[in-house]
Amino acid sequence: MRRWDGLVDGYIKECETRGLQGSTIKGMVYELERCGRWLKRRRPRIDLEQIDSVQFVEYFKTRTAFRARCTVYRSVGIVRGFGEYLSRQGVWLNNPVRWIKGPKMDPRMCLPRRIDSGVMKRLWDGVEQMTSDSKRSVLRCVLAILYGTGIRRGELERLNVKDWDREAGVLKIDGHKTGQERTVPVGPGVWRCLEAYWPHRQDRLDRNGRLEESALMINTEGHRLSGDAISLMIQRCARKAGLSRITLHQFRHSCASDLLDSGVTLPEVQKLLGHAVIETTMRYTHISCGERAIAIQKHPINDFLKPADSTEERKAVI
Repeated sequence: MRRWDGLVDGYIKECETRGLQGSTIKGMVYELERCGRWLKRRRPRIDLEQIDSVQFVEYFKTRTAFRARCTVYRSVGIVRGFGEYLSRQGVWLNNPVRWIKGPKMDPRMCLPRRIDSGVMKRLWDGVEQMTSDSKRSVLRCVLAILYGTGIRRGELERLNVKDWDREAGVLKIDGHKTGQERTVPVGPGVWRCLEAYWPHRQDRLDRNGRLEESALMINTEGHRLSGDAISLMIQRCARKAGLSRITLHQFRHSCASDLLDSGVTLPEVQKLLGHAVIETTMRYTHISCGERAIAIQKHPINDFLKPADSTEERKAVI
């Protein structure tokens, strides 16, 4: 089992070469190190080459207590991928985790949580009440991009100045998660927020002597604004507005749901969000029912079951 750590390092380097993003790599390292510690504590000791599916089934049982299905599913997937790497390296003839099934996952089991219009308005009102013009401009711009384009937290964090085309009014989003870059058009409101933020960005860079900074969103010290910092900013604003916890991904869910409610087609929402398959986008049809409610009002049965205004009309209907 002494070889486990070295093989993990080799597998992580291979994943980095494939272009997986840092947050994904971090989760993989955590899971594989945890699995390695569990195997090393087994008595009697067992050689790496002798590990079979029985040991891994016992390990996954320890990972299922008080954990969501998606967490267990991710753990099985990470260890299964590492097993394929060990098979390619000749450590195992066959991957003992290949045929171990994770919990059954249904994308409709955990519906995305959207931010309703009342909460969204209170959040924006809280931004406008901030006393610092610079901080208000930054947070207003962050909220506008998150809700107006539906981009992910990591995508917002990695945005650079060159990714904003003010003439065309589009943002170029990297393909770290899906492997495909995409361009996202912004509405007039988001465009104005970005342009209003620009002078404050330049002031921060001048004050800190960091004119060469390429990041679009920067902090008070002129460095790239991290995803954790963005989350903290929004949480503080939500608390001041008397709201419960709001996650950055809820803005993405709200963007998709509100677009579908407004009549935008599924393929267009898929392209905007950067989903690889349309099945992922279809989850939002379960929480955006405004258009369906309007459509059902046009059903022919409503013409047959109109309420009668008089006793005679009621009798006629009967």
